[in-house]
Amino acid sequence: MDTLINVFVVLHFIGFIVLLADMAVQLPAAMAGKARMRPAMRLGAAAALLTGIVLVALNQADDQDLNNVKLAVKLGVVVIILALIYVKRDEEKVPNSLFGAVAALTVGNILVAALW
Repeated sequence: MDTLINVFVVLHFIGFIVLLADMAVQLPAAMAGKARMRPAMRLGAAAALLTGIVLVALNQADDQDLNNVKLAVKLGVVVIILALIYVKRDEEKVPNSLFGAVAALTVGNILVAALW
């Protein structure tokens, strides 16, 4: 069971990495005010959400103690990230403040996972 959990932890990290990497690639466009919510961002956020749900299920099946408050915060943040990306997916450009908010929420979600 530990190996399966570790595989999903890695997939969870990869989802966030895909999201942040696509945002990093768009930094020059963001500086010009032309950043977009691209499909890779949506894919990364969705992968992080789905693998996070699977991780909770696997850890519960393995009788691990879970911090439900931490999990609720992480779930709420990733749902907000995904909603922001999904709502603005068809726009030619998004405001830099929204683009930055998605980046900040993503980094914040990673920090909650690592430091809480």
